[in-house]
Parts: sequence; structure tokens; C-alpha cells
Amino acid sequence: MSKMTRKSRYNIIIHAVLILLVVVLAFPVFFAIITSTLSLQESYQYPPKLIPGDQFTNNLKEAWERVNMGRLFFNSTLISTVVAIVKTILALLAAFAYTHFKFRGQGLLFSLCMITQMLPLPVRIIPTYQLMATFNWINSYYALMVPFFASTTGLLLFRQFYMTVPADLPDAARVDGASPMRYFLQILVPISKTNIAALFVIEFIFMWSQYLWPLIVTTTGEMRVIQIGIKMLLSSEQIAPEWNVIMAATVIAMLPPLVVLLVLRKSFVEGIAMQTTK
Repeated sequence: MSKMTRKSRYNIIIHAVLILLVVVLAFPVFFAIITSTLSLQESYQYPPKLIPGDQFTNNLKEAWERVNMGRLFFNSTLISTVVAIVKTILALLAAFAYTHFKFRGQGLLFSLCMITQMLPLPVRIIPTYQLMATFNWINSYYALMVPFFASTTGLLLFRQFYMTVPADLPDAARVDGASPMRYFLQILVPISKTNIAALFVIEFIFMWSQYLWPLIVTTTGEMRVIQIGIKMLLSSEQIAPEWNVIMAATVIAMLPPLVVLLVLRKSFVEGIAMQTTK
């Protein structure tokens, strides 16, 4: 009985700590949503109001018109979707090559790919910018997307998964007359669906949150992304930041990653769990 009591107390403490952490992590999002519904005067009240107002539509309209948010929203959605899809496809093909074919320098190439993960962002920005300028890609979708097409994370994710595939499986496919690409498309890709979903979610959210690189390679408002738009609202010519307008834009900017995560949440969790159990 005493053991059950101790176990129950332990579970209660663990759940209390977890609930507290959830509250701490979720409160900024809750506060942003509340602020987005307030007027300018209400957003500066102290103590802060924690009851929703009725100004969300007006705040969103103001943010939408002030920084041309429709265009920024389109740019971010296009860039994030294209990069996530291309990254996933290239990672699948690269992992297939590394695990099912033998070629000279295979180990060296894989090591070089891993080394790129250790290079800090400031080290890569200058040479990448120079390369984009050489191709005359500055202020274009090419500059915003092409540098992110390669994914060492995706390569490692699929490589580790393909290494668990039984060696008899490709042999059986070869005996049945399947070409390497047919084996890849009809066998490997279908069994990789959870990993594909996990990588797509990770890469979509990663690209959606990009700020520094788009700020560097874009020079006109037509090519900006949503994160820069929020910063433009923050640094507008107003005497004091209009937090109600800024938070309205922020709440809308959170929706696409949230929708992607909710739609693919089951496959995302299964894909991550599958990697942690290997």
C-alpha cells in the first residue's frame, strides 16, 4: 500500500510539473492572441488585460494593408512548401544512393556532408551571398530557395532508416525484375511515409521562420517574407509600437505551420518515435 501511495504521489508531482511547464510555454501565445484583440490603449494598460477584446478584425486589416501582408504571406508559403518538398525528395534520393550503392569516396562524401552541419550560419552567409550575386539571383525566389535545397538532416534521417531495411528486400526485388528506381519508388518510398511527413514538417517550419537570409538577399517589398513584415510593423514610424497590430500579424503568421503540424501530427510523431527507438 505504501509503495502505491509513493507511486501515486510521484505521478501527481510529475503531472503537476508538466502542467506548469505547459502553462509557462503556452502563456506567451495566449497573451499574443489576447493582445491581438485589444485596442492600442488597452494593449498598454497595466496590469495587462487577459480578457479578449473585439478589435482583432480591425488590427488584422491594419497590419495587412500596412506591410502588404498578402504578398508576404504568399512568399513565405511558396518558399516553405517548395523547399520542404525539394529537400525531402533530394534527401530520399541521397539516402538511397548511400545505402544501396557502393562507389568510390562514399565515406568521404558522407563525412563532408556531416561537417557542413558544424559550420555556423555567419560562416556560410558571405560565400552563399557571393554565389547568389554571381548567378544574378539577388532579390529572386532562386536566392530564397536554392541554398536550402540540400538537407544533411534529411539525409541522415533516411539513411538511418534505410540501413534497417533487410538486405534480402532489394535482392528479392531484383530477382523479380525490378529496376533500382522501381524498387525505390514502389517499395522504399511507401515504407518511408512517416519519415517523409516528419521531415516535411521540420523543414516547413524551419523555412517559415527564416528571417536573416531573406533580409539579406531581398531588396524590394515584393520579395519579403512574413517574418520581415512583422519586423517592419515593429519598427514603423509610430511613436510607440502598436502591439495590438503586431500581435494580430503574429497570430496569423503562426497559422500555416500550425495547420501543417496538425494535419501531419500523427505521421510526424511516428516518424520521430521511429528514429528514437532505433
